[in-house]
Amino acid sequence: MTISTEYMDLTTKSDRFVSVKDVLASMRANKNHVEKQLMESKVGSKTLKKRYDNALKARKVIQKVAQDTQQELEYHVSNLVTMAEHAIFDDPYNFEIEFVQRRNKTECDLWFSRNDVRQDPMSSAGGGALDVASFALRCSFWALNRTRPVIVLDEPFKFLSRDLQEKASQMIKSVSEKLHIQFIIVSHIDELIGSADKIFRVQQGGDGISEIESVLINN
Repeated sequence: MTISTEYMDLTTKSDRFVSVKDVLASMRANKNHVEKQLMESKVGSKTLKKRYDNALKARKVIQKVAQDTQQELEYHVSNLVTMAEHAIFDDPYNFEIEFVQRRNKTECDLWFSRNDVRQDPMSSAGGGALDVASFALRCSFWALNRTRPVIVLDEPFKFLSRDLQEKASQMIKSVSEKLHIQFIIVSHIDELIGSADKIFRVQQGGDGISEIESVLINN
């Protein structure tokens, strides 16, 4: 069988044309696919950008609420403790609470201040002021998160001088009435129990067991 060279050339050219046509069609399909992916990517990018912007707005709102809450807490606690200090001492400290950011965490600093000078309560002179602050802090945090209305205090003002114990007793009575808290106090200081409603005198026997010796009810 004889095939002319001219026919073979035409056939080869035709096959090449079909092959190029297929490649072009494949390229167009890929181009359309890429364009579709790009479009979807742009839509997705816009959606992500919108979500990101909304997250930033929400974060700012949360930060503002947290900041306002901290400022309110600072004012609330600082005022209550300062009032307690002023109720006891003639030359009292003011009490300050301050929230600060350290190592990406919120920490709380406590200060005694007098004449615009700040001191660490743990290193300030005399433990009496710290005793009063500790009592007031317990009451203020109880007021913020009210649980059962009973607080037990073990030797709450043991570093407070005896001449100020009666003032402390009156302060406890006042706080009890205003906040409706029952205080159960263990103390060996007679001046501190003057404002108590009920006084239980306890005596330890020779066997080491403590027994109630007497009960006094104040009117």
